[in-house]
Order: sequence, then structure tokens, then C-alpha cells
Amino acid sequence: MSQTPTNPLAALSDAIAAQVQAAAPLVVGVAHRQGRALSGILWRDDLVVTSEQALPNRRELVVTLPGGQEHAGKLVGRDATTNVALLRLDTPGQAALPDFAPAPLAGELALAIGVGPAVRLAAIRHVGPAWRSMAGGQIDRLLVLDMPASRREEGGPVMDSRGRLLGMATAGPRGRALVIPHETIARAIETLLAAGAPRPRGWLGVGLQPVEIPAALAQAAGQASGLMVVGMAAGGPAEAAGILPGDILLAMGGEKLAHPAAIRAMLAPDRVGQSVPVRLLRAGAAITLTLTITARPETAAAAAG
Repeated sequence: MSQTPTNPLAALSDAIAAQVQAAAPLVVGVAHRQGRALSGILWRDDLVVTSEQALPNRRELVVTLPGGQEHAGKLVGRDATTNVALLRLDTPGQAALPDFAPAPLAGELALAIGVGPAVRLAAIRHVGPAWRSMAGGQIDRLLVLDMPASRREEGGPVMDSRGRLLGMATAGPRGRALVIPHETIARAIETLLAAGAPRPRGWLGVGLQPVEIPAALAQAAGQASGLMVVGMAAGGPAEAAGILPGDILLAMGGEKLAHPAAIRAMLAPDRVGQSVPVRLLRAGAAITLTLTITARPETAAAAAG
């Protein structure tokens, strides 16, 4: 008796559909403006994780559970450094968090799943080491998906080909579709549950402007660009270290400074209290001062330093 040949395309289609069905209990909708819903992950029976950067600025939101029931979700806290926001449900659901995926390899397939459901099949385009976000948060690994960043999947789960959770889908710089790894999410959740907000970031108490180093000073500076101090906060760490307006910051902690983003990456919460060498250009000469990073005051402007 002859056997019917296997149709590989149909097998792939069936496998994708099965994975989406298996992941459905994870995916929730979070009420969004203009009738749209942001995606989220039912992380625990009473806790929902979603994208901080896309979440409306409200403390009370409506969460739609996988079965269609709507419940109030109260904001526990939001961490812009890792792009994790946490909501607590007034009526718990039934979380079915799958196994966590190990670090994937570039080229593996992944499913980004949003409320609806909305599904995108993508290859993992790039896998990199731990990195810091523009806001200074520690992200456990760089995961870039080979798909355009999508509002529909933002905040929803990303699964590997075996149905394990890689993390949360989000839009990164330059329109890249990124994954916030599950390790980063778990760490952010514990911080938000303990304090309702991440630990304060570091602060230098300066306003900075990127500048090109004049050719006559390039040899003394050892680089072609730096950050000029254009403003200072009275009593701030920079003033206490002896930094003056007009100084050009060249390096901090041994890392060259060419753009304010480089400073932001150095002011993560774990750097508060650390003393670091700051190399700068003053009156044509390169000097080094020691600066102690302090916690950013609540009244500090959201400038780079």
C-alpha cells in the first residue's frame, strides 16, 4: 500500500498554526488609544507584561484576557531602561507561561504573536551579547528579528520553533524589530514589584553638545570629537569634580565620548556611587579629573548627563 507523500509546505503551515494556538493563553490586549489594543504577556495569574514605550500614560487600563474577558489592569510600574511595563489585574487570569528558550542562534525561526491574534514568522537575523539601551538599561542579549517592527505585535510574546518563550517583541532604533529577552523581563519584574519603579539612574549635572576637536588640538585630545560642557547644575557631580563650562569631555571610565548617547549608556543604576576618571580638554591641554556618579534628582531635566 503506497503512502501519501508528505507535503512540507502544509507541514510547516500546520506547525505554525499549532504553535500560535499553544501560545494563545499568553497573549492579552491592553486598551490603547483610538480603539487599538497593545499586546501584552500574561506572565503570572495577576500580572501582565507589556511594552513601556507604547503604553498610554495612564494608571488604569483595560486588559482583555485570552478568553475575551475584560478586566481592569492597574499599573504597578514602568521601566523605560528595559522597556518593561507591569500591570496587575483586579481579577486574576490563568497564566500558562511556557518554558524559557535558551540563547538562540542566528537563522533560527521565531514567531512574534500579537493580540487578535496577529502573527509574524521571522528568522532571527542577529544574535549579540548583552547591551545597554539608549536609556541605560542592561539587556541580556541582542536579538534582532528579520521583519519590520510592527505596532500589532509590540509587547507580545516571541516564541522559538519549539514553543519556548524568547521574550517580548518591541521596536528598536532605526525601525528594527527586537526581542527583550525573558531574563531581562524577569529581572525588571522583580524590581518593579519591589519598588514600583527602577532604581534611579546616574547623573552628572551637565548639559553637553557634540563638537569637533580643532585640528590644532587633535593631537593633545587623541580623538576627533568630544562633548562640550554648555551648562552645569549647581552642586552637581560635575561641578564637585572640578569640571568647568567650556571643557570638552573626551572619555569617561576609559570609554571615548563622541555623542550624548555614550554618556547615557554609562549612567545605568548600577553605576550610581562609582567614581570614574573623566578625561577632558581644557585650554588646549588634556587633563583627567575624578567624578563620582550620583543618583539623578527627580527635578533634573531629561538631558544626557
